[in-house]
Amino acid sequence: MPAPARSRALWLMLTAAALVLLSALSVATGTRDVGLGDIAAALGGHVETIDQAAVAMRVPRTILALLAGGALGLAGAIMQGVTRNPLADPGILGVNMGASLAVVVGVAWFNIASAHAYIFTAILGAGVSAVFVYVIGSLGRGGATPLKLALAGAATSVAFSSLVIAVVLPRNDIAGGIRAWQIGGVGGATFERILPVLPFLAAGFVISLLSARKLNSLALGDELAAGLGERVAVARAVAAFGAILLCGAITAVCGPIGFLGLIVPHLCRLLVGVDHRWLLPFSALGGAGLLLAADIVGRIIARPGELDVGIVTAFVGAPFFIWIVRRQRVRDL
Repeated sequence: MPAPARSRALWLMLTAAALVLLSALSVATGTRDVGLGDIAAALGGHVETIDQAAVAMRVPRTILALLAGGALGLAGAIMQGVTRNPLADPGILGVNMGASLAVVVGVAWFNIASAHAYIFTAILGAGVSAVFVYVIGSLGRGGATPLKLALAGAATSVAFSSLVIAVVLPRNDIAGGIRAWQIGGVGGATFERILPVLPFLAAGFVISLLSARKLNSLALGDELAAGLGERVAVARAVAAFGAILLCGAITAVCGPIGFLGLIVPHLCRLLVGVDHRWLLPFSALGGAGLLLAADIVGRIIARPGELDVGIVTAFVGAPFFIWIVRRQRVRDL
């Protein structure tokens, strides 16, 4: 086996082991300290004590954190590949906030209540936002440059955030729930909340992972990719659709969680390189591990309360974003 392949296989095993360790830690960590006997009993379906009930509640939370982190990490890698922009991220490009605005409007004006209505509305909002940002970023000379897309996405996020406040402000009946959801978190997860979103996540994961070869072609530049027989617009649209499915579905369940899609692909490139056939699955695994770790940290540092995972990722992601901006020359973006 060549050295790069051995290195990637080693990182794959280490990442898988870290996910197993983090999952065990997540099940065991919370406002109550529980013993191994209670953990084993709860995982075996026996919920007879408060400690066992606490463990049973942490299991769906752990699963949702893994799914959300994997989806956002993979979506971030897809968006960076589609736009060839190192600053691309579902939050920075306005996709998460577009999904959020759509859900808020749906709740406030159309009284949507079912899980599937939330999911379809969020995916629609994410898609419209992505198209809007791309159109705005394409205006002027040079087309959709990475810098123009980042600026258009940032402006769109701010505008949509203000619209969310404007929609919620006169509605005291929904304001509390919307504000809590807007922070972004995996607390209160149940299997009933997770099951409706699984088909959308499965479709998003499959479409995104199958786009790896096309993203490798797009990385060479549009003209060279077209010369190799790639339909550039179609390849870009299909990959972006997979990312939109992932972002919209997770935002519907967890609220907008920022910066994860920015951090994870950069870290994974350091480990496995720029080949999207490796980068995409590693970004999914890395995102799952990072979000689960952030959720665990949020439970530990604020005992007996907890910090929502969206707050923890913001604390980590904002300095990382500043570092990326300072590291990249503006003319190279």
